[in-house]
Amino acid sequence: MQKLTFSLKSIRLKPGHITAIKTVIHLVSLSFLALLIFRALSEQLGADPVQGLSQFTGKAALNTLFITLLISPIAKWWKQGALVKVRRVLGLYSFFWALLHLLVYVLLDLNLNWSLLASEIAKRPYLTIGAICWLILFALAITSTQGMQRRLGKRWQQLHYWVYLAVLLAPIHYYWSVKSNITEPALYLIGALILLSFRRKTFRRWLPRFFTQTSTET
Repeated sequence: MQKLTFSLKSIRLKPGHITAIKTVIHLVSLSFLALLIFRALSEQLGADPVQGLSQFTGKAALNTLFITLLISPIAKWWKQGALVKVRRVLGLYSFFWALLHLLVYVLLDLNLNWSLLASEIAKRPYLTIGAICWLILFALAITSTQGMQRRLGKRWQQLHYWVYLAVLLAPIHYYWSVKSNITEPALYLIGALILLSFRRKTFRRWLPRFFTQTSTET
């Protein structure tokens, strides 16, 4: 294991390697989308297909978000700074799955009843948490380009620190949404805390600024 770690640290990733990794990310993500479509068409989503769609897309969004936050610790451990260039594509796929997750709920559960959506979000805490998480991922997705990074300047990094809040809220949304068998969402919540522990120094710096900005705005 030590020899493997040493060999990985001694290799420097080149642009071609990053392109190859992004290609693999695309292929894997699109394969899961194809799997979802196949299961839906072949009626393999369980007794409640809508619930099956919701769980598949929600877990896909959560898993991809977790992988996105793992990139920086891995890049630091293996001394592969270029690896952080794949975070954007992973983050966008996380939002893609979150968007599908929302569409399943709005189209199939609520039949495009937007007023009912607002009412449900207001009165159901797990939906409130989910909506906040979704809005964070939306904001990060639309500001992920280099052009937006240049326009926002220092504010861009402050905005993208909100991903830490999203990775904590998403498992809570999952945990509160289930009526039984809380083992899996509990494991996701533990995983989120472990991920945040990798960024504890950054998280501690960001958290006071978050409360300062919030109090100033109010």
